[in-house]
Amino acid sequence: MTGLQSSVSAPQSMTVHGQSKVLEVSFSEQNTFRIPFELMRVYSPSAEVKGHGPGQEVVQTGKRHVELVALEPVGNYAVQPIFSDGHDSGIYSWEYLYFLGSQQEQLWADYNAQLAAAGLERDAPMPEKAAPSCGGH
Repeated sequence: MTGLQSSVSAPQSMTVHGQSKVLEVSFSEQNTFRIPFELMRVYSPSAEVKGHGPGQEVVQTGKRHVELVALEPVGNYAVQPIFSDGHDSGIYSWEYLYFLGSQQEQLWADYNAQLAAAGLERDAPMPEKAAPSCGGH
């Protein structure tokens, strides 16, 4: 992933702002980012969103009002957010949080382009997942 910094140290502070729906992450005085929950959710690093290979990405919709229910530490290198829509499988390393914060403008532009290319609306509900087949029983 371009722009990802491999030498990012742990944030100095993290604050969940529920009212404004942003995660404030301070890596240093010069590098404090306010990352919207929606951006975090649509760019979740989970396989559910990213897929298991190129071309398997799932464009996320209907996440504008998603909330951050919890933020669990993962070792000394990441956090695992739990979102109000039930999504809880993305692990956000310090490098990935820095990337989200520092590249917000480009990420929003990319997201809007993905929506347009797929003919989707930002606030459209996510399609229902197909129930697994029960083998003809």
